[in-house]
Amino acid sequence: MDETKNFIEAFVKEDLSEGQRCHGMQVHTRFPPEPNGYLHIGHCKALTIDFSTAERFGGICNLRFDDTNPAKEDTEYVNAIQEDIHWLGFDWGDRLFYGSDYFEKTYELAVELIEKGLAYVCELTPEQFKEYRGDTAHPAVSPWRDRPVEENLDLFRRMRAGEFPEGKYTLRAKIDLASGNFNMRDPVLYRIRYIEHHRQGTKWCIFPMYDFAHPIQDALEGITHSLCSLEYEAHRPLYDWVVSNVTIPGIKPRQIEFARLGINYTVMSKRKLRQLVEDGRVSGWDDPRMPTLCGLRRRGYTAAAIREFCDRIGVSKVDSTVDWALLESCLRDDLNANAKRVMAVLHPVKLTITNYPEGQSELLEIENNPLDPAAGTRSVSFSRELWIEREDFMEVPEPKYKRLYPGFEVRLKGAYLVTCTGCAKDENGKVNEIFCEYDPNSRGGDPADGRKVKGATIHWVDANNCADAEMRLYGYLFADPELDGPEKNFLDCLNPDSLEILTGCKVEASLAEAPMPEKGKSAEGFQFMRQGYFCLDNRDAAPGHLVFNRSVALKDSFRK
Repeated sequence: MDETKNFIEAFVKEDLSEGQRCHGMQVHTRFPPEPNGYLHIGHCKALTIDFSTAERFGGICNLRFDDTNPAKEDTEYVNAIQEDIHWLGFDWGDRLFYGSDYFEKTYELAVELIEKGLAYVCELTPEQFKEYRGDTAHPAVSPWRDRPVEENLDLFRRMRAGEFPEGKYTLRAKIDLASGNFNMRDPVLYRIRYIEHHRQGTKWCIFPMYDFAHPIQDALEGITHSLCSLEYEAHRPLYDWVVSNVTIPGIKPRQIEFARLGINYTVMSKRKLRQLVEDGRVSGWDDPRMPTLCGLRRRGYTAAAIREFCDRIGVSKVDSTVDWALLESCLRDDLNANAKRVMAVLHPVKLTITNYPEGQSELLEIENNPLDPAAGTRSVSFSRELWIEREDFMEVPEPKYKRLYPGFEVRLKGAYLVTCTGCAKDENGKVNEIFCEYDPNSRGGDPADGRKVKGATIHWVDANNCADAEMRLYGYLFADPELDGPEKNFLDCLNPDSLEILTGCKVEASLAEAPMPEKGKSAEGFQFMRQGYFCLDNRDAAPGHLVFNRSVALKDSFRK
């Protein structure tokens, strides 16, 4: 095996060594998302660590839905999460579980704690309990902490039977009210909730808290290493207390924490993302401006780029914020190597080659990807009338302007040299047609006489053989890179210019035949020459109605 790459792998390697807790065992991890929203880029770090750690050591990783809090959970999210994980290239095989599958066993283990005198039914509200538990030096005791075991068992059974209203009772662990770790000060294990569960229906009206259910689920599944974000470091003593005081045969799982992923210009709180959706600030969870995996996929991000991003940021014990430009850089690198180059004109203006024979057209061979000779070439039609970008012409050029203006010569990509001879304007004085003459002895862009051409190379689309398209140009959803300041409302930081929609764009005719993207899969990425990387929108594009999303611009703003 290679040398370990991070401290988590170092811990696992240590546990597998001779005489240690996991010697001779198979590494077993789990990814436990709560199905109350869609996965976002922040989840990718945990997801990648969980699955990749198991892969690296020849182990297995479970997918377990943490559905013990049914208030916001839904089957829609269960299906979407599975789709996203598969899209990223990970698989859990036949090891799909639900936290709710363990409700009965978790209840039995809670009863065991009561019988051991390690749990009691409490009548204090959360607010009252904060007062009763006091400070570290002078802890106070709940009046019901020493309730008799039989009375606790009776009340807990009646809680399950639905005899009491919400908030009347909770089941608390009896641990240490003087602990400096507040998570150990008699934490709640169960609460009463009358709410329908997405899988269990109304069978249960008491639900275990995450800090109680999660270690039990890990132990029942034989998890060797429970990898989680740094926020659970203070919960680890409680995690260990639970698995040490309930009767579950087999190895006790080890919890290891790592820093969460923070990225600027976005939020990664499910609550805030849900608010954006429910308030109509975005078009849905899959809006291409959202940091959700389905949104990134719709925008044209590839699974390879996201996995490379997670690999580059690494694993640490210190929380930090990563520049969104790094994620863009990973995508740009992937698409630059793999995307087909095509031509698209976003702000079209007509260019007429006055000395090109009327009614004539020809096919030109243009490279699909100059970085990949195996990608071959494609045939692109060329005729007397073309579309070019409006910004590629100036009647009165600025200094150092190297594109079309009267008397100046430029290259048309893969075609001919043309010299501008003038233009026509509409009644408002706006240029609506540009006139040029071409050099018929410069096919491919190289003049037969070997003269040096100072002009730029501009792209074009055959006006007589092209397709119309809509372009959606996305920017950051938020204008402020840091959204968590105490005086900030994240909604006030929304970027009003995060989406620009262009209609009447012109693209190569071949793009009319591009495969429509399938649900849950990446659309084919294209480099629109001089424009950026684009893909067909997987919701709104349809045959005869081309809608392209700009995935990322050509220019890399990330400082490597």
